[in-house]
Amino acid sequence: MPAASPQLLPTLPLVTDFATTHSGLRHAAGRFAPSPTSALHLGNLRTALAAWLLARSTGRRFVVRIEDLDRARVAAAGKIASTQLRDLESLGLDWDGPVVRQSERLDLYADAVAGLETYPCFCTRREIAAATTAPNEADWHPYPGTCRRLTVQQRHERLTTRAPATRLASQLNTFEATDLARGCARGRVDDLVLVRNDGTPAYNLAVVVDDGLQGVDQVVRARDLWSSAPRQAQLAELLGFIPPVYAHTGLVTGPGGVRLSKSAGAAGLSDLADSGIDHRQVVAWLCRSLGLPEVADPHELVNNVALTPPTPVAGIHRLDPRPLGGAMGWWSDAVLDVAVLRETRRP
Repeated sequence: MPAASPQLLPTLPLVTDFATTHSGLRHAAGRFAPSPTSALHLGNLRTALAAWLLARSTGRRFVVRIEDLDRARVAAAGKIASTQLRDLESLGLDWDGPVVRQSERLDLYADAVAGLETYPCFCTRREIAAATTAPNEADWHPYPGTCRRLTVQQRHERLTTRAPATRLASQLNTFEATDLARGCARGRVDDLVLVRNDGTPAYNLAVVVDDGLQGVDQVVRARDLWSSAPRQAQLAELLGFIPPVYAHTGLVTGPGGVRLSKSAGAAGLSDLADSGIDHRQVVAWLCRSLGLPEVADPHELVNNVALTPPTPVAGIHRLDPRPLGGAMGWWSDAVLDVAVLRETRRP
């Protein structure tokens, strides 16, 4: 007798009415949602361009969201966010509606948590500190459920020594998410953190709530976030939303395969401008890295791109602005990465 298939979340009694009680007119959308911790580097800009092209070429809105919940890390969040938005505009990327800032939506996140089955978690700050920051696939391990097994008395005892975080009491070990490269892929889920012990909404909670309420049904992001997709898809369904379709692109990496970051010297638009590389050349480079024609204005590609399943290729080496010089000579060390979009000939 064949094994029974896993129960689908929509039939579970845990599904809340959050989506319907906070409903509004939400047309399909793609999005770009940077954290205001530093200027956007080339990897961020490439993701933004891919997300914008995918949304515009499929008739969707494109929304921008500033994920500014971790106030301790982003004291200059407002100024940095303004710079990030100017960088997007410099590349010709526009968006629909006002820019959403997570720091202004705390009541929504609290409402979402109120309807879910949760439990307090007293694990150390080190174990839960990453909850407000997008976790990287290589760094993530399922939470073992340590605090879920605590008795009422044990919880009371721990409350005298530290404030708890709030975790989702998940009913499943795996969940399915749809990715343009992987198709419908099942991944591990756990009792993810919803609220940190300092009261800050966690990354996974905020991003799911915002995607659902903004009508985001298409998410383009780097492949190191794949491990988050099944967990976010599960939470979306628990809140009454339809999970988005994901497109996890290859990483833009530095020498040795290291992830790009501003702290490691990754180049941003201002760095490139200081070396004589203007935004039109940057757009052309980003287009080529996606397997598209080199154009200076991304609007030229909106009616000439289509989805194609990406195939793994090597990452793009970091473009250090110091040796960049002269026209497009800065191509010499670049290696093309995964293409999510490609040029097509439409009748």
